Amino acid sequence: MEKYKIDFESLPWETPVPGLRVKTINDGNKQIRLAEFSSVFEESKWCEKGHVGIVIQGELEIDFHGTLIQYSMGNAISIPRGVDHRHKARSITPTTTLFLVEEISDGTD
Repeated sequence: MEKYKIDFESLPWETPVPGLRVKTINDGNKQIRLAEFSSVFEESKWCEKGHVGIVIQGELEIDFHGTLIQYSMGNAISIPRGVDHRHKARSITPTTTLFLVEEISDGTD
């Protein structure tokens, strides 16, 4: 990574689970990700991580334990970490691309 610049084009895609591919940079205690969800992606458990980002392409639906919120291209996402904000996301278009900034877990959550 060039100082002050992240060239996502030069990073390889990784596929941690079916339906999700990511390009990730760790910068201090922050993780910066370009994430692409497909309609195949299904979260097996509730996510309690915090996320801040923006939908670059497509549409996403996030289930906040029964409350569904839709995010379209250009919408920002700001989810605090913790059990009170647990959530599951799914793409409601064939693919949804997000830019995300997240705190790197210290292993306690």
